[in-house]
Amino acid sequence: MRTTFLAALLLTPLPASADDITDALNAAISAYEEGEIGDALGEIAYATQLLNALQAQGLTAFLPEPLPGYTREVSEDASSSLGFLGGGTAAEATYEGPNGRFTITMMADNPMVASMAGILGNAGIIATMGQLERINRENFMVSDNELSGLIGGRILIQASGGEIEDMVAHLEQIDFGELEGFGQ
Repeated sequence: MRTTFLAALLLTPLPASADDITDALNAAISAYEEGEIGDALGEIAYATQLLNALQAQGLTAFLPEPLPGYTREVSEDASSSLGFLGGGTAAEATYEGPNGRFTITMMADNPMVASMAGILGNAGIIATMGQLERINRENFMVSDNELSGLIGGRILIQASGGEIEDMVAHLEQIDFGELEGFGQ
């Protein structure tokens, strides 16, 4: 039985993205060993991009499904601009329905998010800067028709552009406890 399991494991193909990541990391090691530091850095940057895309898929799974009467369009490149903001992972979707259109964005493990923790992590400060909205036992700041909340001190959720009630109804679908464990 042990041999059968091992054979099945060896015959199971790896996902294509994992192969691309492994190839890039192996190419980085080869370039480094050959003294081609620039090429090694390029391969590491490519592997990092692929890993970030893989992680972004996981974050995208936490975006709420559209409620009845709404449609959802998930952005495919939400994380691509985070390199300029210090890195991290992002997911974004636009929802459209009877009361208009709004966007929900999630951003994790980004220095900008960490800098906002002092504000969004403190209900007292939120109350002085906007209105406090509780969604599934989490604090969200309502300011200028936008909801902003910090989950686990490292994941920023923002909903903007729509009716507050509609955005809250969508955000209520998120399992914040499970989201808090994302990527760890």
